[in-house]
Amino acid sequence: MAAKENEQNAEAAGWGSDVIADLLRALELPYAVIVPGASFRGLHDSLVNRLGNHDPKLVTCLHENHAVSIADGYSRVTETPLLVILHSNVGLMNGSMGIYNAWCDRRPMLILGATGPVDAHHRRPWIDWVHTSKDQGALVRNFVKWDDQPASAEAAVESILRANQITRTAPQAPVYVCLDAHMQEAALDRKVTVPPIERFKPPAPIGVDQRTLASIGEALRDAKHPLLLAGRVSRNIDDWNKRIALAEAYGLTVLSSANNAPAFPVSHPLHILPPAGDKPTKEEGELIAQSDLILSLDWLDLAGFLRARGAGAQTQTPTSAKVIHCSLDGLLTNGWSMDHQALPAIDIAIIAHPDALVRDLLEIAPKRAKPTSKQAHWQTSLQAPEASKRFDLLQLAAGVTKWSEKKKDVSFARLPIGWPTKACLFNHPLDFLGKDGGGTVGTGPAHTVGAALALKGSKRSVVGIIGDGDFLMGMNALWTASNQDLSLLLIIANNQSYYNDEVHQERVAIQRGRPVENKGIGQKLENPTVDLNAIAAAQGFEAAPAVRSLEDLEMALLQASKVLDKGGRYFINAHITPGYAS
Repeated sequence: MAAKENEQNAEAAGWGSDVIADLLRALELPYAVIVPGASFRGLHDSLVNRLGNHDPKLVTCLHENHAVSIADGYSRVTETPLLVILHSNVGLMNGSMGIYNAWCDRRPMLILGATGPVDAHHRRPWIDWVHTSKDQGALVRNFVKWDDQPASAEAAVESILRANQITRTAPQAPVYVCLDAHMQEAALDRKVTVPPIERFKPPAPIGVDQRTLASIGEALRDAKHPLLLAGRVSRNIDDWNKRIALAEAYGLTVLSSANNAPAFPVSHPLHILPPAGDKPTKEEGELIAQSDLILSLDWLDLAGFLRARGAGAQTQTPTSAKVIHCSLDGLLTNGWSMDHQALPAIDIAIIAHPDALVRDLLEIAPKRAKPTSKQAHWQTSLQAPEASKRFDLLQLAAGVTKWSEKKKDVSFARLPIGWPTKACLFNHPLDFLGKDGGGTVGTGPAHTVGAALALKGSKRSVVGIIGDGDFLMGMNALWTASNQDLSLLLIIANNQSYYNDEVHQERVAIQRGRPVENKGIGQKLENPTVDLNAIAAAQGFEAAPAVRSLEDLEMALLQASKVLDKGGRYFINAHITPGYAS
């Protein structure tokens, strides 16, 4: 079979889509995540019958939003793009929420779309007309890094090469290329080739100029209470170790974020507080107040974070501390999306990859580590309430934390709103993969599946903990996990409500002097109660009996370990009392 495939690939491309398929293989894209559609039937045939359905291998999904979100979850592990193929304008519309979320997450992704024949003479009656748009990229142009619609096989080669460069270059974000259905299906009357890929690689990360570097080094050496805000950085273990070395060399107190993937080990003595969550704490405010220098490594919403912790309402009354901010994120700022957040006051702004700055600062670091101010480290054990108390998110977190510490090498693909930051005991860059940057609902299952796809064959156990609303919107992503024989554990923090909105309605009711007890109207997921276990079982997951206590949870997790160790999929429906962990 392999010999036949090699012989077939050695033949000159006979169709427009053959050239595209050859290029996709040359780009070393391992998977193509799809929901089938006739607008790319030419490319589908080339991937299956010319390439033999490997490199890239088709990963079939039940909804386009899941296809995009699986690619998002995959890139959270690998920091490399997957290929996503969306059917025409309708598939792009279905996938657009996931694309926006990936944009806010700054995730690389190569999205190929398709349109019915641009030349109306070649359109089939009715269906090709409703699947053809004059400017399909306009649907997502405000939240992709680049888009194009090439008109020939040669132009498609150049377009996809450019898209691959752009999505892999920091700051990363999705790109979209729309392929004409007629171009894909047309027989080639000329030779169209794939050029040497190595000549079209993305550029090296942007570094720091020496004068700026010297001034940062001097500022760090002079600071009495320097603080490192470790934000959106790489998953590379070498970069991880260099961040540790940087903090030790310059005596930096460190704070990381529970919203992003881990940037620094929380057990390290310099990480004196739990990772920062959505709600500010008194201790965080005190830490920032005593800091005379703040070094931000692409900290998300730096101005808003400092303002919420008492450091001044930027831009009106910015913090008096010297602020050094290293980020490439401003290069993606546009006038449509406000995901760039508030404008921070910065004393030294560096347009560079944060890990490039870390490497450069280490080269000029003092030979002897700078002494650090003695501060107590936070307690890294989450104490659960007594088992006899109500089973809530705090008990769920305590039980899962105890299990994960014992099992080791657990990658949390997602965690729910209100998860206690003291349960964020992350000491490896893959211990947690971050929340959804766009604040969307329904991406949690697919993010977990994408992470499991990326970690397939590794020693790490993939766990997604999500709310019941998130699960019910994205539940049929589980089918793809079973179809691809992926191993993962999905835990539902089931409060039978869109509870976050209950909190909002309670706040409004209190402001207006109206009945707080009405906050659940239009929010509760009851009458009937949805059988989540049946949904999971129908898609190839083993499911625990409903979990209603800490004891139930411990038993379910014990069984989950056995299933995961055999490469299987397990589902836990944890019925918790509504509320967030304090």
